[in-house]
Amino acid sequence: MWILTKIYFVRHCEAQGNVQRIFQGTTDTDISELGAKQLECLKKRFKDIKLDKIYSSPLIRAVKTAEAVNGDKGLVIEKLRGLIELDGGIVEGKPFVEAFNSIPGLVDTWNNHPQDFAPQYGEPMRHAYERIYNTLRYVFENNKGKTVACTTHGGVTRCLLCRLLKGDIEQLKEIPWSDNTAVALLEIDDNFNVNIAFYNDASHLPEQLLPTRNRIVSYMKEE
Repeated sequence: MWILTKIYFVRHCEAQGNVQRIFQGTTDTDISELGAKQLECLKKRFKDIKLDKIYSSPLIRAVKTAEAVNGDKGLVIEKLRGLIELDGGIVEGKPFVEAFNSIPGLVDTWNNHPQDFAPQYGEPMRHAYERIYNTLRYVFENNKGKTVACTTHGGVTRCLLCRLLKGDIEQLKEIPWSDNTAVALLEIDDNFNVNIAFYNDASHLPEQLLPTRNRIVSYMKEE
């Protein structure tokens, strides 16, 4: 009898970088006031979900999100480098408008060919795509039959969903961005066959806690 491994992937709450509209990437900005309110809702969502392990990107916005998922569970949060956001290199930490308009063709690449995004001194999207999938395999191999949560970033979640839903990075453009604190649940059997129970689900957030600048509805609902 196979025992499913369940892995929750949670995007971090709103951070100051989101508010400032910078290419946040690996820039370690703290959470916003709205983000703190989002975490209260996320904490309630995970209150009665039994977890065996919590992993987090080492960036503070993801760590604080992991702390909300942890709630009163008392688990040790393990920081996992493989969950970190893509490093924007030359555009890292800069306002989107300023940085992207200063480099010819970058806006078109980001919007229409994101798989080819490879900023100077940063991490190419194709590298991140493989890194993130390998991180999923690592988490699975070390937690078979358990229920785990990983708190991470929008770009990470997008790459992972592209791999699982499309199997081809060339279709990355077709994968929507998730809302802050949106949740995905992966159910994985012993042969690493992955079923996506739901994804991009921010149903725990009331309307007023969903930033209108990046509104993405819940695509799959938790039953």
